[in-house]
Amino acid sequence: MAWVSNAATPERVSQTMNATRPQLKWLWISLLVIVLDQAAKQIAESQLTPHQPVNLLPYFDWYLTYNTGAAFSFLANAGGWQRWLFTVIAIVISLIIVQWIYKLPRDETLTAISLSLILGGAIGNLIDRVYLGHVIDYIQIWLGSYPWPAFNIADAAIFVGAVLLILSSFTGFGKTSTE
Repeated sequence: MAWVSNAATPERVSQTMNATRPQLKWLWISLLVIVLDQAAKQIAESQLTPHQPVNLLPYFDWYLTYNTGAAFSFLANAGGWQRWLFTVIAIVISLIIVQWIYKLPRDETLTAISLSLILGGAIGNLIDRVYLGHVIDYIQIWLGSYPWPAFNIADAAIFVGAVLLILSSFTGFGKTSTE
């Protein structure tokens, strides 16, 4: 009856997954980013007029615009093929990030969180690109008298995730104790 004690019970499978792939638990952050991003884009489209700023604070506007390119409207006027290029890139990067999170050691919590933010942002913008052919941007900040290019929650999550990923790359920074 020794084989019975080694049987894969649901409890045992769950314990094994949590012990060997603990960083997958941070994927809820990706889902949260996607939901908030898509909800905010729906609100922006229903409440704002394209290219008509709504001043909220001295250096912060709601500003609805559509981006057919990548960051800072890179390749925005390329004729349409860039939509599919950026779609494929986003899918490939998303798969790489999920695999990366899956393989992370238990003590790489900050890395897992940063990658989850980047993944959520990438998927949030991917949804727009696939279904609409462009990304909806609606936040604009000003640097003195110069407007920063409009962006959205997905872009902000990618930026914050990238900063955290850089910080987590420093030896010991953001590692949690496994003891």
